[in-house]
Amino acid sequence: MPELLELRGIGKTFPGVVALAGVDFTVRAGEIHALLGENGAGKSTLIKVLTGVHPADAGELRLAGQVIRPAAPKDAERLGISTVYQEVNLVPSLSVAENITLGRQPGRLGFLNWRAIRRRARAALARLEVECDVEAELGSLSVALQQMVAIARALDTSARLLVLDEPTASLDEHEVAELFGIMRKLRGEGMGIVFVTHFLDQVYAVSDRLTVLRNGQLVGEYATADLSRLALVGKMLGREVSAADFTSHAAAPTRTTSPVLAAHGLSRRGAIAPVDLALQPGEVVGLGGLLGSGRTETARLLFGIDARDAGEIRVKGAPGRIASPRDAVRLGLAFCSEDRKAEGILPNLSVRENLIVALQGKRGALRALSAAEQAQLCDHYIKGLRIKTADAETPIKNLSGGNQQKVLLARWLATQPAVIILDEPTRGIDIGAKQEIEQLIAKLRDDGLAVLFISSEIDEVVRNCSRVLVLRERRLTGEVAGAALNSENLMHLMAGTHEA
Repeated sequence: MPELLELRGIGKTFPGVVALAGVDFTVRAGEIHALLGENGAGKSTLIKVLTGVHPADAGELRLAGQVIRPAAPKDAERLGISTVYQEVNLVPSLSVAENITLGRQPGRLGFLNWRAIRRRARAALARLEVECDVEAELGSLSVALQQMVAIARALDTSARLLVLDEPTASLDEHEVAELFGIMRKLRGEGMGIVFVTHFLDQVYAVSDRLTVLRNGQLVGEYATADLSRLALVGKMLGREVSAADFTSHAAAPTRTTSPVLAAHGLSRRGAIAPVDLALQPGEVVGLGGLLGSGRTETARLLFGIDARDAGEIRVKGAPGRIASPRDAVRLGLAFCSEDRKAEGILPNLSVRENLIVALQGKRGALRALSAAEQAQLCDHYIKGLRIKTADAETPIKNLSGGNQQKVLLARWLATQPAVIILDEPTRGIDIGAKQEIEQLIAKLRDDGLAVLFISSEIDEVVRNCSRVLVLRERRLTGEVAGAALNSENLMHLMAGTHEA
């Protein structure tokens, strides 16, 4: 099929960050092209350049052979490029018909033609073979139907290229199958589809070709059928599989009669299928898997951030009634989020205020920490974790990423937890700070804490964990421990090329 979209040498730089460096990307008419890469690979930036959210600093964009320079999403839409995002970007209080035609409703002399609006909406949905009451309020529909309405709206603009950004993230297996049926139908009509996803099974189920980005650079473009899953994982993570083992040197725990934290059948619809896990005191257990595999979703369920649909949690052998993070902290759990800036630090507060906030919350408003207690606590952790700061009153936003991460660890250690969940604790920090945090994790293990460790870096998981639970496509697929714990075996499980 002819080339529909051609991006050549696309470059984009933000202050201090090269987001894209000379990236090429081609989509043909009548194909589904998957765009893949881990966090920070440049996928989102490339889509934003394509759709006019960000101007490219370098390179050329062509659509059907014509040079284009979309300066805004509306420009891209007029050119025939439509995007459907993971989070449905529509108005839930309006009807289906109003959402499909919003901003381009037919009418005359300031009056809307409601009959034409409904007719146009039905035609857009009929193209997708979706049956839906166009007068129904969008918010009353299932997430899957809202996604279909978003696609119908995108097609209402006479789109030639459809960008689907993580469209399956909130769908169950049946809904995913229905979406894939629609994608294949549109492909058969000659439309080019860009499919952004982290689910490898879905890539191989529906895409014709794929492009892999890593650290803002093009790794390569491949026919999906010609690239094995294991090879794809290696290209995404930036390392090829070899026979060399990187065996774990993490100490195995002394087994007790009862785990400090256990979960059975823990699940949430659209986030994670039922998971069983158990953590012993003095053990570092890894959660492995590619981005989108369900690692963070599992951690959030354990800590009560998200409500579970099913399953049981036990803490120190007793049922753990965890309906909120406050319950989790009360029971001795701690959680360092992967998004340090958005969910971790309080940027405009001092190191001291950031450090004491969890302990103060655990104690309650009636048992306020005195100034002397706060000073003693800060002094202990600033020295103990070697946090580089002028003093405890320095705004935390002025610290480096590694030192911010240490303050967050100190925040939770101050609560004297029995279990600490670390989600990407070394992301975005320099190698020196990373080594210090890994040494701290080993000390926490030796002190008897149970650590649930999540990282995208396979070698890091192998280095720090005594065993690893591997998730793929939101399901627990196996466990690797002991002499079998090496990078090669983990990559096989993550890619789905064998089960453990």
